[in-house]
Amino acid sequence: MNFKIIISLISLGLFASSAGATEYIYRDIMANTLPSAQCQTHDKAVEAAQKNYTLDRFSKKVCQTQGYGWHLDEIQNIGETVCTPCSDKPQLQKCSQKDVTVSCKRIKPGTVGMLPGKG
Repeated sequence: MNFKIIISLISLGLFASSAGATEYIYRDIMANTLPSAQCQTHDKAVEAAQKNYTLDRFSKKVCQTQGYGWHLDEIQNIGETVCTPCSDKPQLQKCSQKDVTVSCKRIKPGTVGMLPGKG
């Protein structure tokens, strides 16, 4: 009796794991970030432009503009920092990142969940 149960559990375990893996569609995108809202000294402006929080938030928005289901996979290159002087105070600057490269992905249709026409 125990032998039949063990064999049944082993065979169930072998056949249950035959589900296909999720496939993704990838797209690499290059864009520029927006400059900071406030004018700062050069060092602080550069630091604010290169913050991980700023780059992550910007990268997620870039991927989401591609359409429904697109999300950030990784930031490949943070690009170069570009600074422009403020019009009212020339000693202060606003900085942004130029040519940030991100990799976006979305689930390939039909690889997960219900298939079209079979629901």
